[in-house]
Amino acid sequence: MVRITEDMVRRRAEHNNCEIFSLEELSLHQQDIERLEHIDRWCRDLRILYLQNNLIPRIENVGRLKKLEYLNLALNNIEIIENLEGCESLQKLDLTVNFVWSLSSVCSLRGNAHLRELYLVGNPCTQYQGYRAYVIATLPQLQSLDGEPIKRAERIRAEQGLEELRRWVLEQQADQQQKREQDKRMEHKNPTSIVQDGGNQQSPESEAECMQREREFWETPCDFSPESRLEAHRYLEEKRRQRTADKEKKPKKSRTLMAEDGRALNVNESKHLDTSLMEVDVQPTYVRVMVKGKVFQLSLSGEVKPDSSTAQRSQTTGHLLITMPWAHGEVKPKKMPQQKPLVSHSNQQEEETKREWLEVDPSKSCRVDLSNIATTTHTAPQSLRKPQDVPVSEDFVDDPDVPPLI
Repeated sequence: MVRITEDMVRRRAEHNNCEIFSLEELSLHQQDIERLEHIDRWCRDLRILYLQNNLIPRIENVGRLKKLEYLNLALNNIEIIENLEGCESLQKLDLTVNFVWSLSSVCSLRGNAHLRELYLVGNPCTQYQGYRAYVIATLPQLQSLDGEPIKRAERIRAEQGLEELRRWVLEQQADQQQKREQDKRMEHKNPTSIVQDGGNQQSPESEAECMQREREFWETPCDFSPESRLEAHRYLEEKRRQRTADKEKKPKKSRTLMAEDGRALNVNESKHLDTSLMEVDVQPTYVRVMVKGKVFQLSLSGEVKPDSSTAQRSQTTGHLLITMPWAHGEVKPKKMPQQKPLVSHSNQQEEETKREWLEVDPSKSCRVDLSNIATTTHTAPQSLRKPQDVPVSEDFVDDPDVPPLI
């Protein structure tokens, strides 16, 4: 029996940094879960919950999910719609291909005021006369039933004949319940036993008998019920265990890493795994990478230096880079000298005749001589200059009390 564990929920919460208390979307489909539990205590903020394709027989332990908007319980073993009154925000409920025979149990969804879509395709209750009209009249908040929108005229007609519809539905429901109880009693009287072979090696005759038994199991008609679904599931699980046991008991083929003459062979058995599971071994003539017991080996064309070799792996792409220098130095490609195009003697003479030499007179050059822009003239300082004789006017009077200007 598969139970919902905290580790299972955390592994499905990688998009939320493995935090489950603030998780808003959870997918637990195809896990063979046989009971719905713990989710209402661990994930109070859930808005979307996927539980399709499991073995859940009853809706329970989801009443505390006040923010839940979408609940998918398709392909389970549910027979009665119940325990959803506490899901105040529920807008969409998917119960496709279950075993809901109690159509009157849809009355428990009246309190879900925000419920807009309901899917009951593939349930026994959909075979009742007046099924669609009864659901539409019972749940006035619905806008779509089994993927078909509900029209206003259809709702008015369903509400007008609700009392008669309820009587029909209850009669058909009672017949279905009686048939269901008979099936349960028959199942208890004649329980099916699954033969366990224990993974022993079988002879060709026993293998043929096993194939015949398997063909009879799948071709024998049976009622479509939760018990038949559980029986098929257990049968497949037992077959899976037998195949696993057979693989474990089969002797593994011995690896051949070296040829008879001592040469290393090219071998590739590795897979992309964590770096801690990798082991790199560099030898002078080959390199070997062990990944969780798997071998990847390459033979080298020449000898390398194992002590100078390095191994690096990218953290983004996972690519493994092994650098191995050659033992006799690095081998680099030789650069080929560039060859000039061959010119024949006749073509060379033609080019020389076509050339015209331009002679220019250096005196007529228009180039500016920058060396003679500034002339180098040595001028005496102002303090050393001799005073010049200034002519004296006729009206000048030499006053001895006035000091000289210089």
